[in-house]
Amino acid sequence: MPNTELFIDSPEPPRLIPLKRKRRAPSAAPQLASPQTPEATTPAKRKRRPQKQPGYLQPEEVERFFRAIESPRDRALFRLMYHAGLRASEVGLLQLRDYNPRTERIFIHRLKGSHDGEHHLCREESRVLHAWLKVRGPWPGPLFPSNRRSGIKRIMIHYLVQNYGEMADIPLKFRHAHIFKHTCATHLFDKGFGIEQVQDWLGHVNVQSTAIYAHITNSRRTQMADELRDTWK
Repeated sequence: MPNTELFIDSPEPPRLIPLKRKRRAPSAAPQLASPQTPEATTPAKRKRRPQKQPGYLQPEEVERFFRAIESPRDRALFRLMYHAGLRASEVGLLQLRDYNPRTERIFIHRLKGSHDGEHHLCREESRVLHAWLKVRGPWPGPLFPSNRRSGIKRIMIHYLVQNYGEMADIPLKFRHAHIFKHTCATHLFDKGFGIEQVQDWLGHVNVQSTAIYAHITNSRRTQMADELRDTWK
């Protein structure tokens, strides 16, 4: 019997069709838990503090202060502080060469950004300054020297104000060197000068620095008070 090969028809194995994988959308980065923010609210406006008015000496207190001084140097020093509105530190910067006896002017070196410039001496300033220069002598250097012949220090001026202020019975809160700048500005307004004139006299850069003194007293207010004193009922 002949060998015969039997071929069994068998279907071909199915082809595997690769499935198209759907691309997964990139997951969002996990958000960190944040504290719940309160609803937006309008910040409360800060209440503006009322501007403190600078203190100053009355004319009779200024007179008492100068009557208490016997030193020629201190008389001239405090006259310049009062009439020119000087800070204590500015006094030590004055040099003899800054004073011009022919024109009776003295060049002021201002601090804290204020304008330098010539100060015209009034009659009383000139009188006490001449008296001091007779004692001081003509040697060049600080106009008001200390014992070491350097310009007088701010702390020494503060001590002198305390001492003379006590002798003149000046209130304790006014016994400081800056009181003379406050007093100068206030008295200039009281004498009827305008704000721009006082600003220039004190060397202020910003007129707002001068305006605070105008709220204390001014000639217009005095004039109104004189007119209304007997007529306003």
